[in-house]
Amino acid sequence: MLASLLPLSNSLGTASNQAETHPKLTWTQYTGKGAGQTVNGEIVLDSNWRWTHKDGTNCYDGNTWSSSLCPDPTTCSNNCNLDGADYPGTYGITTSGNQLKLGFVTHGSYSTNIGSRVYLLRDSKNYQMFKLKNKEFTFTVDDSKLPCGLNGAVYFVAMDEDGGTAKHSINKAGAQYGTGYCDAQCPHDMKFINGEANVLDWKPQSNDENSGNGRWGARCTEMDIWEANSRATAYTPHICTKTGLYRCEGTECGDSDTNRYGGVCDKDGCDFNSYRMGDKSFFGQGKTVDSSKPVTVVTQFITDNNQDSGKLTEIRRKYVQGGKVIDNSKVNIAGITAGNPITDTFCDEAKKAFGDNNDFEKKGGLSALGTQLEAGFVLVLSLWDDHSVNMLWLDSTYPTNASPGALGVERGDCAITSGVPADVESQSADASVTFSDIKFGPIDSTY
Repeated sequence: MLASLLPLSNSLGTASNQAETHPKLTWTQYTGKGAGQTVNGEIVLDSNWRWTHKDGTNCYDGNTWSSSLCPDPTTCSNNCNLDGADYPGTYGITTSGNQLKLGFVTHGSYSTNIGSRVYLLRDSKNYQMFKLKNKEFTFTVDDSKLPCGLNGAVYFVAMDEDGGTAKHSINKAGAQYGTGYCDAQCPHDMKFINGEANVLDWKPQSNDENSGNGRWGARCTEMDIWEANSRATAYTPHICTKTGLYRCEGTECGDSDTNRYGGVCDKDGCDFNSYRMGDKSFFGQGKTVDSSKPVTVVTQFITDNNQDSGKLTEIRRKYVQGGKVIDNSKVNIAGITAGNPITDTFCDEAKKAFGDNNDFEKKGGLSALGTQLEAGFVLVLSLWDDHSVNMLWLDSTYPTNASPGALGVERGDCAITSGVPADVESQSADASVTFSDIKFGPIDSTY
């Protein structure tokens, strides 16, 4: 018999069929070189993965909403509750000390789960906020069990610290239940945005039995620290012209190919992928940075005056592996200066060399990113496959119809036939990524 629901009404609430116990995850806050203090954090599963129901009756089943419980956004939110998560049993998520492991396919008692997305919490009801400007963020990752088509991602987004409860009274679940997600792609698959159900114009995705798209998108500025598998990696800033989570619809979301650059967010971003930038021997199995072994990744946010108050001018990358510090690869593409950080000049030159739309510059570039970073961003860690373009934008040749030899289209050595979710899910169900030893502090303090 199902346990009774918590006594909440007229809001997106929480249910108690499964206790919500956040896995513990420690990380280290530095004030200077060698001066680190352990922080006892927790992680929480995104609300989109959770069972959503009323007294045991599904509000959302497969990739469709209940027509009786969810005839409109407000009624649906008032009817429905987010339940707790069995992190290891249902979602393949485990922690130990400072280590987090995300499994890909998990066969639970009631369903099969694909991938996951979690956030770092400061306490049980608030996300940990990171102010990145003039700081560095460091972690260790093991990508050895991630084949073509998968993405073990570490990134920051401009979510609300409490998951949106203060701004939106209809949302009572908050950060404790992983609400409030947004990113620069303006995702339409979020079931609840600002606490309201995204049921309007909902269309199940034809190639994903668990997902669909509603009228609204949840957009915000995003800093991709690490998008990677064992074959390729990239780090990418994305700018949005509005701050925080903004619920978009129509042209503001930039959904169509003809309006991709007319929305409020820079969906392309300014990416640094070593393979794409001309060094095919830098990252991968047995390469300079060997993805068959754990590697420590250091990302630095440099300002013009080396102070928190300064203007963001560079994003630098270093790796530590086998006791050696390895600087990021240098660009080896005609028309792009042979440097290795992300700067506005690098972004401008890369966009021109590759024939890409420079929406990054139009949205304000690094200066605009730095301004938004001052508010603090939430840390996201995820493992996912790509039902849109099979992750080819990360690890293969993309677009696949580009002219042979065109600059910027080679992003990794995976075949253009790779990454089909049905294939990856059946052939690499046991794939996983392990993140550990998260560190945060002043420049050059954490490695």
